[in-house]
Amino acid sequence: MRRAFSLITAIIFIVLVATLGALALSMSTQATKQTNDLFLHSQAELLAQSATEYAMLAFSGHEINSTNGCLEKINATYPYESPLFDINITLSYLGNGLPCSAGAIIDNNIFTDDSNLTVIVDTFVSTKDGVTSEPIRFHRRTLQKP
Repeated sequence: MRRAFSLITAIIFIVLVATLGALALSMSTQATKQTNDLFLHSQAELLAQSATEYAMLAFSGHEINSTNGCLEKINATYPYESPLFDINITLSYLGNGLPCSAGAIIDNNIFTDDSNLTVIVDTFVSTKDGVTSEPIRFHRRTLQKP
């Protein structure tokens, strides 16, 4: 009787240790995945900020006239060699008498000089397919006056 009780106790102890080991392994892999996702999300935030500044640099170098029109979209990838992120920037305008397409103008009836040619920059940064198990997408909207 004693040996049978010892055998049952040993089996219960082994099952308990195996369950705790599986739980520890599961939590360890989950922590690694969360760390990776947090790093990629932080990188997406920084890329959105840099892409917005790049859009304003491109906007300041673009001459808006009836020939050139308005700068409306900028698309990029990061890094260049083996891209992890897609960066899509859309520029929308507030102004008077701008030669932009209808989709790029939010309000074309602004009569104050201070508000003329104001730009709304929408920056979307998202991971490419297959980079993470759950896609990361970050959106940043800013109102810029060049």
